[in-house]
Amino acid sequence: MRKLPPLKALRAFESAARHMSFRLAAAELGVTPTAISHQISLLEESCGQSLFRRRPRPLRLTAAGEQLFPVLSNGFDSFAAALASLSGGAAGETLRVTTPNAFASRWLVPRLPKWRDIQPRIALEVIGTDRTLNLATGEADLAIRYARRMPAEHVAQELFRDSYFPICRPELLPGGRPLDELADMCRLPRIHYDWMKTDAENPTWRRWWRAARELDHRVPRDAEDCQLRFREEAHAIDAVLAGQGVAICSDIVLAPELDRGELIKAHELSLPGLGYYLLHLPEHRHMPVIMQFADWLRSLA
Repeated sequence: MRKLPPLKALRAFESAARHMSFRLAAAELGVTPTAISHQISLLEESCGQSLFRRRPRPLRLTAAGEQLFPVLSNGFDSFAAALASLSGGAAGETLRVTTPNAFASRWLVPRLPKWRDIQPRIALEVIGTDRTLNLATGEADLAIRYARRMPAEHVAQELFRDSYFPICRPELLPGGRPLDELADMCRLPRIHYDWMKTDAENPTWRRWWRAARELDHRVPRDAEDCQLRFREEAHAIDAVLAGQGVAICSDIVLAPELDRGELIKAHELSLPGLGYYLLHLPEHRHMPVIMQFADWLRSLA
């Protein structure tokens, strides 16, 4: 006969270890952070070892926790897949994911074959839009939001953050190599695009030149003019890909082209970007599929 700790304790630990947060685990399981802490304490008593290092922050797993977490995580994934298969719930189900347009077309869509390889029976509907859809009213099941800070609503977790570099085709640069001198950027045709929300912290050419002048006083103050201006980021990226100039772009959005060498960072001076956050409701009828998709995104991140 198997001797196992209570299932609640195992679920609490697996969720907290996956999120590295008692608060997010509590939101996912529909309980309080105190309840999560209590269940994990019970599990630690059963194991005879601590599973988390709670101080100093951030929360981290102990060696015992690192040993236990993948076993439980894989087990729960197997349970979810088996139950979905038995009930027929996975077949014919569609998971609706909303993401910003640029992220959908440049980052997510090229990687979707990897999702189909591991979950061929779960259909995805990717809703690329820069409008914020309402998860509470069912406009989507899952959202990837692009924001400076962690969204306060629903269950949210950060996937990754980007940085903004001046990016162009290699043939625009001498010898196809990044510039050594910041002032040499003035010789390249520059491309600007508008941000939906006006924010002094947006990674624009104006902020990049300001940072450049702080490093090199020889950078002229009239260097902020751009030869091409677009309302849409996607059109600016198309112009960059066509070799029409250099634009301040996300290293996440243009990761495939940078990896293939089609585009290059014109200079290593970068601006801090924003975070990509995964959001879903605490309780959802597609929760097993949502968890699988979330784990898949984290594995890519």
